[in-house]
Amino acid sequence: MNGTMNKTLEFALLANATCLSLSDVPTWPVADLVRATGDELDRGARLCAWFGVPDENGTEIVAVIAFDADNTLAVARSTPFRGEYPSLTATHPQAHLFEREVWEQHNLIPKGHPWLKPVRRGRNGAPANGEFFRVEGREIHEVAVGPVHAGIIEPGHFRFQCNGEEVLHLEIALGYQHRGIERALVSGPHLATMSQMETIAGDTTIGHATAHAMVLEALAGTEAPLRAQWLRAIALELERLANHTGDIGALAGDVAFLPTMSACGKIRGDFLNLTAMICGNRFGRGLVRPGGCRQDLEPARATALLEKLRASIKDVEEAMEWLWDANSVRSRFEGTGTVHTEQAAAMGLVGVAARASALVRDVRFDHPAGWHRFAQLPVAVWPGGDVAARAKVRCLEIQRSGTFLEEQLAAPPEGEIRTPLPGLAANSLAVALVEGWRGEICHVAVTGVGGRFQAYKITDPSFHNWTGLALALRGQAISDFPLCNKSFNLSYCGFDL
Repeated sequence: MNGTMNKTLEFALLANATCLSLSDVPTWPVADLVRATGDELDRGARLCAWFGVPDENGTEIVAVIAFDADNTLAVARSTPFRGEYPSLTATHPQAHLFEREVWEQHNLIPKGHPWLKPVRRGRNGAPANGEFFRVEGREIHEVAVGPVHAGIIEPGHFRFQCNGEEVLHLEIALGYQHRGIERALVSGPHLATMSQMETIAGDTTIGHATAHAMVLEALAGTEAPLRAQWLRAIALELERLANHTGDIGALAGDVAFLPTMSACGKIRGDFLNLTAMICGNRFGRGLVRPGGCRQDLEPARATALLEKLRASIKDVEEAMEWLWDANSVRSRFEGTGTVHTEQAAAMGLVGVAARASALVRDVRFDHPAGWHRFAQLPVAVWPGGDVAARAKVRCLEIQRSGTFLEEQLAAPPEGEIRTPLPGLAANSLAVALVEGWRGEICHVAVTGVGGRFQAYKITDPSFHNWTGLALALRGQAISDFPLCNKSFNLSYCGFDL
């Protein structure tokens, strides 16, 4: 459905999961776009997406920003150009990865960017290592970790500048899993598109599939039936429960607290099995489709799911009590890997990482769409910004998601679960935000003639938050890196699009 459009402060305003005709999106010279975006960020907006759309005259830059307090999104674009433009990062560091990505993909140079280097792929097609920042000094030494790691962890390279055991600077290089998903979506949607969406980050299948479905529904001028929206919300919170439980167990294991580690490993599997009860797949693949859902949850299975859910919630709450009762755990968590509120705001952190630094930032509350328009969860915020705070936010969200699911399963809406999807609007732009378990997922589609994708931009929460991990390590012992890393638990493949 089309959003209400107003031209205010040089941006077009729209709601989450709505679309605009491209003719209604203001177009400005790129310097004016940078200035206007910077002005809005100064007023408290934040950057959701900043990407290039090529055409025969050069490349347009599209900006999508969020006014969380007003439950409003805003979009604008530049006229097509080539070459240089004034960097937004120079005054607003949350743009630094976005501008590096635009430079890498479209050769648009943000003049004044403090550290311009590839995000995923170097100029020769190799992963984006390039030059690393160096701290000079006789007693400074460098530690390089990865990209190959022990076990089955995904590949990423971490370069530490240290003075003894103290980390002065950490630089993170990714791109080893670059799969070209966004590039493959151009001229889509294709037959393979939904499968690609479900594997952007495999542990966030429901989150990304829901965002994509909402984009297509907005472009088609329709929405999923209410029962399908309810099913998506159920699956999304089960996905959150499984991953947060796994993270609590991993954090416990990293400080050698084995009771919670062992229990959470088992309980995570129980939550995954609840998703399988809905659709037959533990990660939710095949459930969400544009126009609704493929599987329903009839009363008998809903009752069985609710009984199992209550038992699993009781088990995980007990495991969390063990964790917080242990002095050894608290002493390792508290004061480790701190990201201050000002840092989190400046870098545009989202999700658990933002809320653990006292930022009230949650799409379910700030930009509710789908079922969350009717049933909202309290935002779980904790001060401190350290490992303890990130663990506390997860624990709060486990409790609140459990309560939400019990309430929803006890009183399900009736109706159909899928509606036919008409053709997609041509020459339009649609935006969808979803609060995945890591944080805000942003999908933006730009269509051309015939309603085919001219560009499709995906921003996984990890894209915002990897810089937060780098900040968390400053002043820490290098031996704290595994614990800090697990407290963020970011996605490599969700970043390496």
